[in-house]
Amino acid sequence: MRRLREFLFVRHRHNWVLLLRFGVVGASGVLVNLLTLIAVKKLGPGFNQAIIGLPASDYNVRWYHVYSTVAFVVANLWNFQLNRTWTFRTSAHARWWHEYWPFLVVGLLGQVVGLLLLTMLMHLNSPLHLPTSVFDDSTGFRTRLYWAQLIVIAVVTPISFVLNKIWTFAAVRSHHPDLADPSHAQAVLHDEAADAGLGAGHPAGSGTGRPDRLA
Repeated sequence: MRRLREFLFVRHRHNWVLLLRFGVVGASGVLVNLLTLIAVKKLGPGFNQAIIGLPASDYNVRWYHVYSTVAFVVANLWNFQLNRTWTFRTSAHARWWHEYWPFLVVGLLGQVVGLLLLTMLMHLNSPLHLPTSVFDDSTGFRTRLYWAQLIVIAVVTPISFVLNKIWTFAAVRSHHPDLADPSHAQAVLHDEAADAGLGAGHPAGSGTGRPDRLA
């Protein structure tokens, strides 16, 4: 138990800090997402109106799919900027677009999953649909679309965190030990020292604190 506690809360403490920061950013992103959703819903046609029918099915592309996507784009930009400058602190080490495109790809993958889940929560023929007896759209707090969007965000956010940590911001952090996970920082420093030694023309094993195995 002691080793498990040390493994989780000492060795990987930095990961918990990152997750907490990512959660705070995500919470602000939820607010931005919902405010954008409310705004476009009020400005556009009825959210349940069909736009394009899907062949050989009872499903349609509806306005709530469009509204959800617009809200995603706005919140995605918001979350990226905060994660870049605060959570992972990579803004001084990488170009904006160089980091944004993988963040956007991760977000789009999550949005595809989110739209599928949103459809299941909203479509009355779905076994997962939210009950209209409770969410009858009579008030803001009883609007099915808002609650469905919250559920989608809750499901997609943890997946986005993992993918963004290991892909979007990982390349920058791996070349800057001060940004790396402390549990791996020594390995990063060791590798950089080895690379520096090889780049200066020194044989492997010299100048890195390791004995020369060829001696």
